[in-house]
Amino acid sequence: MSDEELAEQADKSEPEKGRWSQAEQLLALVADRVAGLAYLYASANTESKSKRPKAPEPIRRPGAKPVKPKQEITDVQADILFRLINGGAA
Repeated sequence: MSDEELAEQADKSEPEKGRWSQAEQLLALVADRVAGLAYLYASANTESKSKRPKAPEPIRRPGAKPVKPKQEITDVQADILFRLINGGAA
């Protein structure tokens, strides 16, 4: 396969639909842990006023759905939360 074909296949891959051996599962777990440690190290050594790095996403595994992005809070939701925290009724 050419480099372009390999890149296209990599972009379209869906590992959660395949079967992995126990060794592949363990390797993915180790990779996730190393990425987590690198994130913690970078976060701990980032200036307090600097933008913190984005947390790493775990490697997708067979049978697992992709991680959903966090929902952003709206201004209305923020206002309700502010009133609840400060003793007001919603």
